[in-house]
Parts: sequence; C-alpha cells; structure tokens
Amino acid sequence: MNGRLSLKIGISGVRGVIGDSLTPQLAGRFAAAFGTYTGPGRIIVGRDARPSGGMLENAVVAGLLATGCQPLEIGICPIPSVLLLTKALRAQGGVVVTASHNPREWNGLKFLSHRGLYLTPSEVDEFLDIYHQGEFSFAGAEKHRGVAAEPDPTRHHLARLLQSLDVDLIRRRKIRVVADCNNGAGAALLPKFLEALGCEVDVLNATPDGTFAHPSEPVPENLSQLCRRVRGVRADVGFAQDADADRLAVVDERGQALGEEMTLALAVKYVLSRRPGPVAVNLSATQAIDDLAAAAGVPVYRTKIGETNVVEELLACGAVIGGEGNGGVIWPEVHPCRDSFAAAGLILEQMAASGRTVSRLRAEIPFYAMAKDKVPGTPEQAHRMLGRLRRTYAAETISMLDGLKIGLGGASVHIRPSNTEPVIRVQAEAKSRPAAAALLGRFKRELTALLK
Repeated sequence: MNGRLSLKIGISGVRGVIGDSLTPQLAGRFAAAFGTYTGPGRIIVGRDARPSGGMLENAVVAGLLATGCQPLEIGICPIPSVLLLTKALRAQGGVVVTASHNPREWNGLKFLSHRGLYLTPSEVDEFLDIYHQGEFSFAGAEKHRGVAAEPDPTRHHLARLLQSLDVDLIRRRKIRVVADCNNGAGAALLPKFLEALGCEVDVLNATPDGTFAHPSEPVPENLSQLCRRVRGVRADVGFAQDADADRLAVVDERGQALGEEMTLALAVKYVLSRRPGPVAVNLSATQAIDDLAAAAGVPVYRTKIGETNVVEELLACGAVIGGEGNGGVIWPEVHPCRDSFAAAGLILEQMAASGRTVSRLRAEIPFYAMAKDKVPGTPEQAHRMLGRLRRTYAAETISMLDGLKIGLGGASVHIRPSNTEPVIRVQAEAKSRPAAAALLGRFKRELTALLK
C-alpha cells in the first residue's frame, strides 16, 4: 500500500496503516509537536484495544516527555471517558491512540484540548504548523517529568452518566440488555454502567484485546451475532459499540438492527420531549431529525461532517442534543462529545418512561430509508467530480456546506470525500427502501463514469 495515500491527517486527527504509513517514529513526532503546542503540563494518554495501540502509546509518551509534559497513562479506555477525564482533571490536553471504526490494520491519534474536546479547525492548523515545521520545544534533562497513572479512568464518566439519568426509573423496569463490546474499549465501562442501571446484562465480546469478533463499524451487516443473541435470550434491547465506544447501534426486541441513524433519532425525540431546545447535527443526518424538531417547535442547525464541527455549533447555539447519523449521540448534559453510553442511557430511560418496546419507539420516528456506499477516490478527484455534478443539478436544491448535497423532492443524495479514508462517500435518502437504493445506484454510476 502507498503510505502517502493511506495516511490521513485532518480535523479528526491522524490515521494510517500500521507498518505502512503510521509508525512509532511518526507517532513520536506528532506527540512532540503536540507537547510543543500545549506547553509543559499534564497530558492524558489513552487508547482503544487494538494490538498496535501499546506500541504507539509508548511512542506518544516518549514524545510528550521529550517536550517536558507529564503523560498520565490510563490504558484502554472509551474515548468519551478520556474526553471527560481530560476536563475533570484540568489537564493541558490529551492524546488517544485509536482508529475508531477503521479495520484492525489501521490505527491513529486523536488530540484533545484542555476543554476535554477535540481540537477546533484553527487549533488543528496551529498544531500541524508546528508538526510540519519540525520546530519542537525539547526540554532539558532537569525539566523531564515522570509518567503518572490513573487507576480508574472511567469513574468520572460513570458518575456523570448516573447523575444525568433517572436511574431509579430505569432500575424499576429491570430491562434485559445484550451488550456487544466487540472486544473494544467499551468493555471497560459498558457492563459496569448497565449493571449500575439495574439492567439484566448479557455481554458479548467483552475482552478488550482488539481481536474484533466482527468488523468494528456498528452497521446492521456486522451485528448478526448480537441479533441472534437478543432473540435467543428474549432480551428487550441490544447495544453494539465501535472500537473506541463513541458510537452506538441498537437492536430491537425482535432481533432487528435499527441502523445507526435511528440511535440519534431516538435520542433526539426523547430529549426534546423532556426539554425542547435547538438541535445540532451534521449535514448527512437523516431528515427525520428535522421532522422531530419541527414537531417540537425547535430549530435544527446543520454542520459539516466531523464531531468537532457539530460540537462547536452545539455549544454556540445552546443545543440540548446533537450528534451524527453514524450512531454518535452528543448529549451535553453529560459532556459535549459523541458518547455511546449516554446514547444507551437515553434509550433505556425512554423505554422505562414510556413502557414501550424498542420496535414501538422506532415506529414513532418518521420513516426515511437510507442507503450508503463509497467509491474509491482522492479528495482531488472528488473536487473535480462534485464540480461537474453541481453544474448538472444546478436546478435542484443544493448545499455545498460539506461536499455536495442535492435535494430531489422528498429525497436527497449527499456526496463527499471521506475525512478518514481514501474514498468518496455516497448517501441517498428517500421515503422507501427501493427509492433510496435506486438513487444510490444512480449516483454511484454517475461517479464511476466521471472517474474514467
């Protein structure tokens, strides 16, 4: 594989293929750049469960120590827990070794500010300027600090979750849950969290060693084991997390995967029923969010793809709920970040408060079918193709906020270069599955023809 193509550097951090584009030397340089950017101070260092994580974590610690920072190692930890801990301990920042939903051969680095949030675009630019210039503030031996450790890095997150939810209400319901951690970082907290809510818990793949039992992205085609177990034990609900536990997928009591978009829609509907207020989501999120917000009489703010973009808009407009349609719910009452645990808690509380099954709750969400796929392509190729498509569909409703989104009556298609992979993502949404599939196929053919 060509390392230049597999290394991704951007607002979501750095991702690459281990042994190809991402090496310990590179991780150490990024850490030294980050330590120069933050200045001496405490830096939280955590990781997901990928086998390559320990190697990169050691390189990150070395780079931070070299610039006079004090790394606080927390080991394998869900990324929302790392974000909240960074703020709770008033650290200078944080570095998380993770590649999120990418396959096992990938890994990466995410960089956190003292706010317990990902770096903003302007902060990323400043940090990357230091990295590219290679002008690092190495500290003399007299300024080197030891490595610290945090024995219970999820405790602040767990406390905040239980503080924000109606725990007694959920406990009275005694909800039967099957939880699939996929041997990822979520295993460090999800079973403990669900037990604290009084759930009857059946846990799958709870050894955080990075040997994924199925591909990490929590999409329906990867959740067959969870669906079978929910049916087999007659559970009320099933939850699945991605590798770093910021995304949640839901399976109903019949063993049917709802699709990632429904995680956000269920959370939005419930939060708006309790506390109406603005909603912040990215451009790709389902039209059902707009329908739910309209029913509650509140505005929706759309942003570019990427958690940082949604979080910054959510904070600016005072949104009560937000997120991305990939199962990434952002509930600021806990912490303004994508949080699979907050998402699960909101769905459990909604079940307890309403007395309804998950399938019944899903039926109350306006129906839109979504079809997604991708075609190989670089950002440069995407730019040329989107320019052509914009001219072709100039008569339609168009948004250039992030890539190209074309409104086609009651349907839409969103095309954009990925922030994390060398592909062009295509998403079609319509009022029926056949219509969405047909729309997806049509635009994939158009893109493929433009690539020739």
